[in-house]
Amino acid sequence: MSRRPRRPGTAPAWRRRSLLAGWLCAGALIVGRSFQVQVLDAGEWRERAELQHLDSEEIPAARGAILDRNGVPLVVSRERFEIAVATNELRASQKDSLLTILRDELKVPASRLRRVERAGADDREWVVLGSRFGPTARQRVRRFHGVHVTRMLTREMPYGDLALGLLGREVDGVWRGGIEQAFDEHLAGHPGREQKAMDNAGRAIPGQTVTLRDPVPGGSVTLTIDVDLQEISEDVLADAIAEHEARGGDLLVLDPFTGEVLALASIQQGNTNALSAINAPYEPGSTLKPFTVVAALEEGVAALEDSVDIGMGYWNFDGRALRDTHGSGVITFAEALQESSNIGIAKMALPLTPEEQYANLRDFGFGSPTGLPLPGETSGRLPHPEEWSRPTPQSLAIGYEISVTPLQMTLAYGALANGGQLMEPRIVRETTTASGERERFEPRVLRRVTTPAITREISEVLVRVVEDGTGTRAQLGPYQVAGKSGTAKIAERGGYGGQYFASFVGYFPADDPQIVVYAKLDAPRGGEYYGGAVAAPLIRATMEAALASRESPLSRARLVRSNRVATRPAASGEDLLDSRFVTTEGEPPAAASTADGARVPDVRGLTPRSAIRRLHAAGYRVSYDQSGPVIGTVPGAGSRLQPGDTVRLRVRGGGP
Repeated sequence: MSRRPRRPGTAPAWRRRSLLAGWLCAGALIVGRSFQVQVLDAGEWRERAELQHLDSEEIPAARGAILDRNGVPLVVSRERFEIAVATNELRASQKDSLLTILRDELKVPASRLRRVERAGADDREWVVLGSRFGPTARQRVRRFHGVHVTRMLTREMPYGDLALGLLGREVDGVWRGGIEQAFDEHLAGHPGREQKAMDNAGRAIPGQTVTLRDPVPGGSVTLTIDVDLQEISEDVLADAIAEHEARGGDLLVLDPFTGEVLALASIQQGNTNALSAINAPYEPGSTLKPFTVVAALEEGVAALEDSVDIGMGYWNFDGRALRDTHGSGVITFAEALQESSNIGIAKMALPLTPEEQYANLRDFGFGSPTGLPLPGETSGRLPHPEEWSRPTPQSLAIGYEISVTPLQMTLAYGALANGGQLMEPRIVRETTTASGERERFEPRVLRRVTTPAITREISEVLVRVVEDGTGTRAQLGPYQVAGKSGTAKIAERGGYGGQYFASFVGYFPADDPQIVVYAKLDAPRGGEYYGGAVAAPLIRATMEAALASRESPLSRARLVRSNRVATRPAASGEDLLDSRFVTTEGEPPAAASTADGARVPDVRGLTPRSAIRRLHAAGYRVSYDQSGPVIGTVPGAGSRLQPGDTVRLRVRGGGP
């Protein structure tokens, strides 16, 4: 049986049937898959489609505030909004109403309003109206189509760069230095999340935003700093640096009984962001001498009444030549400390063993970090006796071959002021969470370093330093101040050049100390460079400010009970600090001794800090609520007021 011949160009039957079967299977699969997607899995695909029109983003949390000891904000986070108009989205029926609100309520500049007003329906222009609007502005414009509002959180410092090094700042999105870095986790808070419905062009649909998780704001940090004292300290330090052409300097104010830092100012090479008070150790010179005396008294190897022969003011001991700038012959050790005799104090240390001398300095906190909760603190250097050379004991006795930080020295003098207890320094009083939970940091005694009897002996000598010795420029009206000056050569290139650290540390009142003040100028020029000449006046100015501050940390009641005053007559111009400043706790200063009072000085054109300092020096309290050049006062310049009355600053851009 023969097969029918296949026509040319046609496929075999089995191939056609296979192809048909394949098409039928493919069609069945497509129909089945369509049924699965459109019927069986319809809910899942509908949900996916809806999610394509939703956008989720993070809601930033407000960073916590940093406050001074009285609750005055030093750093705060404020909610601000950027408002912009997409002119092609703006509805014509709403345009006039929007322009009225922008002009009359939000005070948008006329140039930006004209761009919105002139835009037609087809003009695609993005007009940014501003980025510093508050929540009220957002509420007024959010109902308008084409108006886009972006929320921002800004970090603001109401007092400008005040205490900038202490507070810290943001650098490339990271908080660097100071409280901002040390307490970053507490201040940061926790961000929230929101979901927005988007149109086909990827724009948010008004009214279709849902908050999935509210942000939790950060907690606040309350410092021990007093904003008035901080302002005055920075101003006094800056003026002294400029006057003496110094390279930089530091000024600290401390409560000796609690270890609270009331003010901390550091300026280096014109940079107010410095924190050299804790991270730049130096050789202190004569301000270390009282601690050598303490060691000798503690070990019983000498007494202040004992005599020492300083010869003609020159002594060569083991290759170390010591000189005194004044004095010769036989003096007591008390006189050696009062007159800052290098030879007298160095000889007082001779009976001390290296271990005794080292332990004394170590006990006062030298050679180890203070524990202040700020990044970057250094320990300074106190060499162990194994590293000492033969002249080292005498070098240490007068403040050389040792490096200390200004904070270490201030705390050590705090121990002399409070009866012999070294306190842990405190810069933070308490932290508070967003829910109101508080953690209070209480004063803590690190150790007792000497006895109250010895500190009283030392204080009596330090009072004579201020009244009749090298620290007379730290005298404070009728009140006794105890203090010590220091003038130490600056080591350069392995030796000592012709520049100096000029420092002074004092506490007030001497019989019942309430504050310790430390001041140092680095490499002063222009003639005077001794600590008693250039640093002691900073102590006086700062103590004056503490007395006149509107929220003074001093206890007026304790000043009333202070019955030991300087025996010398008050110098001309010192009547400012007479008994009218000594009032009961919490009360403003009483009336001046003159019936008509004094005239308010003219402070127009000054910065608020300079104006405050001048008004404080005149005995007035000061209030103001905005930065900017001073344009006047209320009452005005020339008005007669009693010291203790309040003068309000008027600044440019402020209220009447």
